[in-house]
Amino acid sequence: MGRYYFDNVSPAYLRIRDELREAEIALMEQRERVTELRRSLPREEAIPEDYVLREGPRDLGAGDAPVVERKLSEFFDDPAKPLVLLHFMFGGAQESPCPMCTLWADGYDNLVPHLEQRVNFAVVVAGDVATFRAYARERGWRHVRILSSEGSSLKRDLFFEEADGSQWPGVSIFERDAEGRVHHFYSGGARLSPEHFRGMDLLSPFWSFLDLTPDGRGDFMPKKSYA
Repeated sequence: MGRYYFDNVSPAYLRIRDELREAEIALMEQRERVTELRRSLPREEAIPEDYVLREGPRDLGAGDAPVVERKLSEFFDDPAKPLVLLHFMFGGAQESPCPMCTLWADGYDNLVPHLEQRVNFAVVVAGDVATFRAYARERGWRHVRILSSEGSSLKRDLFFEEADGSQWPGVSIFERDAEGRVHHFYSGGARLSPEHFRGMDLLSPFWSFLDLTPDGRGDFMPKKSYA
């Protein structure tokens, strides 16, 4: 059980591999503890306002008009499911789409049909929704729902936007009650503390694959395209 190596490994390899397996088990158990703590968060009062967001047609290939404004409570296509908003760094002081956020969202696009079995899901930017939709088409996205918080204080109220318009990546989870009121359940971002900036690693398998390799992730930073 848990033995994934050839018979001819050295005693040194075997010793460290066994120690590694125990560490991997401990990490799995710690992840379970984290998710249990998150699920135990109390349901607080409704959010201070029903934020107005902007959206184009659901079909990314159907052009960018009309752009309509809807309240956050209206983005629960299935009110029984939570709403997951992925905060993408574009808009405000972030004049072009973030390469790191692009890496993440490239993977989310094909996950959306699976995610929608359990959640309502959308990517939210602070910039012009039509401009970002054009970028989404360049990336070949088909499924991701794109919203813009431009003109709203949603991102700033959740500390994903600074006073100068600087953007931060993250994710927010909302629920809607039987009366249609929206409750904020959880938000988390890359910044866990001033010294820790890997708070979203588990939302992208890319880093986990690099961490399996002999050289690890090193100083790799993603690009929007590669020669």
